[in-house]
Amino acid sequence: MGRRCWRQRMLAAACLGAALLLLCAAPRTLSPVFGNRALGSSWLGGERRSPLQKLYDLDQDPRSTLAEVHRQRRNLLSSACSRHTRRQRLLQPEDLRHVLVDDAHGLLYCYVPKVACTNWKRVLLALSGQIRGDPRAIPAHEAHAPGRLPSLADFSPAEINRRLRAYLAFLFVREPFERLASAYRNKLARPYSAAFQRRYGARIIQRLRPRALPDARARGHDVRFAEFLAYLLDPRTRRDEPFNEHWERAHALCHPCRLRYDIVGKFETLAEDAAFVLGLAGAPGLSFPGPPRPRGAAASRDLAVRLFRDISPFYQRRLFDLYKMDFLLFNYSTPSYLRLH
Repeated sequence: MGRRCWRQRMLAAACLGAALLLLCAAPRTLSPVFGNRALGSSWLGGERRSPLQKLYDLDQDPRSTLAEVHRQRRNLLSSACSRHTRRQRLLQPEDLRHVLVDDAHGLLYCYVPKVACTNWKRVLLALSGQIRGDPRAIPAHEAHAPGRLPSLADFSPAEINRRLRAYLAFLFVREPFERLASAYRNKLARPYSAAFQRRYGARIIQRLRPRALPDARARGHDVRFAEFLAYLLDPRTRRDEPFNEHWERAHALCHPCRLRYDIVGKFETLAEDAAFVLGLAGAPGLSFPGPPRPRGAAASRDLAVRLFRDISPFYQRRLFDLYKMDFLLFNYSTPSYLRLH
């Protein structure tokens, strides 16, 4: 992360600040971050090096292979943003709702559902001292409970910008169609998401299955994958309300062309990337919960291959166009199992 990148980071924060200043009533004036103890981070007073400073140090060390991997990912993301994005609307505070804040360790984490976000929330709860012991012992419903972890959207424009300038920002992404297949399986195809199925599954069946049985129309428990994809592609879906976060595009949740991310972790290299972040945060002894199945990445691809096998090339192409930006920004190749021509 050379001087040029640091200048870009400061400019991005300033631009976001200008956007927020336009949207928020009587905001406070922006002030320098370092030396301000109000944020609660001991390293702001110079007592220890921040995760962002540690990453900068590693970037200067040619022997750090992981730092080089993440520098390349940052550069690829920046280049893709330059090539594929045009003028964008101003960000509003609510756009930052998915960015979680750990003031004690100087971290900003944008969570993307179906990319180990439950485990990352568990880890952040452990880092914050809200729980003791193994993060894996935290029930999922507690990890996702509203208000347990502060969101960047909860702060004033001045406080948002102080954190954007000084904190290590990271997100984790996943091959888009594998993430989509996982969302379908866990939320619509399995029996333990009854409330979710009544809300979304019933809506999908009522719209797309004219002769559905009354039980299916009420419970929404047997949505077919083809019906799920047709629902995503139906213009009425996004016209009625935003996509649910489990199938919303990662770039729409985290705005990587507007916010600078220092670490772009990937589901495919989850263990290594998570350990790297925890090392920068000063918590190398905290183990990131591993996947429940040792074949996590391979099983993820197998599921996508199986589900997309029966989808027509026409719908495959339309769906690829819908998720194309995630493929481009995060350097994922077009899946070989698709029939796009």
